[in-house]
Amino acid sequence: MMFKKLVLASALMSALCAYADAPAADPLAFNVGAVSEYRYRGISQSAVKPALQGGADYTAANGLYVGTWLSSINWIHDSDPKGRATGPVEMDIYGGYRGALNDAISYDIGGLEYLYVNNTLSTIPGAVNANTFEVYLALSAGPFVAKVSDSTTNLFGTANSKGSTYLDLSYTADLGEGLTLVPHYGNQVVANNSSLSYSDFSLALNKDIGDGVVLSATALGTNFKSKNGAAYTLPQTGGKDLGSTTLVLGVKKNF
Repeated sequence: MMFKKLVLASALMSALCAYADAPAADPLAFNVGAVSEYRYRGISQSAVKPALQGGADYTAANGLYVGTWLSSINWIHDSDPKGRATGPVEMDIYGGYRGALNDAISYDIGGLEYLYVNNTLSTIPGAVNANTFEVYLALSAGPFVAKVSDSTTNLFGTANSKGSTYLDLSYTADLGEGLTLVPHYGNQVVANNSSLSYSDFSLALNKDIGDGVVLSATALGTNFKSKNGAAYTLPQTGGKDLGSTTLVLGVKKNF
């Protein structure tokens, strides 16, 4: 399974290089990193354990871009009461176009495939394949960003959830000396599954220490428990609340 993931990553990078006949100044960027816990939309994807992550992006001069990003995960295995489901890696493949409406407002439109290669989530009664595709539109006005994502497939293995939406609001405050403060609010609506819908929030402090290395400390959580009357748990996580308020530490190297 890992071999197939590497083949897919290699194929994507070959496509990126083939596309790179634009001017040499157009950036091909890479990043690797680690976090004390992988949270996505406020929910732990790594069973409240550390995760390794990395990715690559190519952006053309005309605003077109493609990229990939990978992370270790646990949630597919942990969703199975029998502990037999597999799918240890999330591989995101995305592409889109960035442009400007005017001098004040820019936009970003594209699509993103969350690929869990050879995942067996669908072997769990009531679940479906974890692979998910979303289209998104983001509008930016200075430090403010508003983004809406819409799933054109079932959302992360939840049956009958096509058309789920996620609203992402954020603001990036430049504090100087390589420091940024980023408050965020998100709202996940899971179509036809209201008991899985919730909101999340975070406050991230990032520090660029030079040579492409960025340190981060993010306080985050969700209202899942208060809204739905029960914590977000999975069968194999020993009752851990995967949507509780916590602090996530991270380090990333950009090159």
